[in-house]
Amino acid sequence: MSGLVLKLAPKERVLINGAVIENGERRSRLAIMTPNANILRLRDAIHPHEVNTPVRRVCYIAQLVLSGDADPEEAKMQLLRGIEQLSQVLTDHDSRTQLNAATLAVIDNQYYQALKALRGLLPREERLLAARPQ
Repeated sequence: MSGLVLKLAPKERVLINGAVIENGERRSRLAIMTPNANILRLRDAIHPHEVNTPVRRVCYIAQLVLSGDADPEEAKMQLLRGIEQLSQVLTDHDSRTQLNAATLAVIDNQYYQALKALRGLLPREERLLAARPQ
């Protein structure tokens, strides 16, 4: 993840290679220079009880890799399979673009970028689920 810049709000927490780091009283910027560092903003984290939709399930797998709780090679196949399943349902151009970006990121072992692309699908999924008949 060379060149990633994190902008942190006061007291915001971030998980970097398994260590929880809390920002101080002021806003700050951190430049992550180490390639392939595992980084997860805790405000963006999906908690296990929130993993209740197809997109959230796939996001959660990427998140587990970033937190160090899943083997990247095992997760890679699960992620690619999950993205493929999502692509069979989310067929609009914008969703396809996000899914393609996620696929390429997973293939390149860029799990933060994959999570970022997949999170872009959450609002669309929420709208689709809200619109379905009860």
